Amino acid sequence: MIRVLLAEDMHLVRGALVALLGLEPDIEVVADVGSGEEVVPAALASVPDVAVLDIELPGVDGLSLAAELRSLLPECRVLVVTSFGRPANVRRAFAARASGFMLKDAPPHQLADAIRKVAAGERVIDPQLAVAALEVVESPLNERELDVLRRFAEGADIEQIARERFLSVGTVRNYLTAIVTKLHARNRLHAVRIATEAGWL
Repeated sequence: MIRVLLAEDMHLVRGALVALLGLEPDIEVVADVGSGEEVVPAALASVPDVAVLDIELPGVDGLSLAAELRSLLPECRVLVVTSFGRPANVRRAFAARASGFMLKDAPPHQLADAIRKVAAGERVIDPQLAVAALEVVESPLNERELDVLRRFAEGADIEQIARERFLSVGTVRNYLTAIVTKLHARNRLHAVRIATEAGWL
């Protein structure tokens, strides 16, 4: 019997998935949770073979949890599911040591098959997503620029970033100007959106 932890914040979707997986003779849902904060305690209590994690969980996102679970419970495989098949998310999922990545709109039997494969030690990914992930463009921003843009995206203002990073206000402004130029963005907020959608932040 494959023991599964399911993390999905939409109650109806989670309930439907629990019911569907319950029909499989070799799969048992031993825990189901609706937020990122609940995943690790539930996993430690239930010790699943496979954790099925939505990327867009409230609190802690599925990709951060994938890495944490693989560290705390090395025998637990992680299957990441998402509504957004962005190539950068695929790469981030595997960088976080996930064993599989699939879209939520896949037929239910594909989820059950993916759980079985991941439990058996295989990697699972939609072939089109795999190709797209290989073709995704690397960030043109250096580490310092990414760091500044990340803090700006989190809501820090220029003065705050300057204080935190021991930089002058002018230097932070220069970084943001360079970022906008490199990303061919209209403005700083557009640069944040471009970098977020590309999976660079």
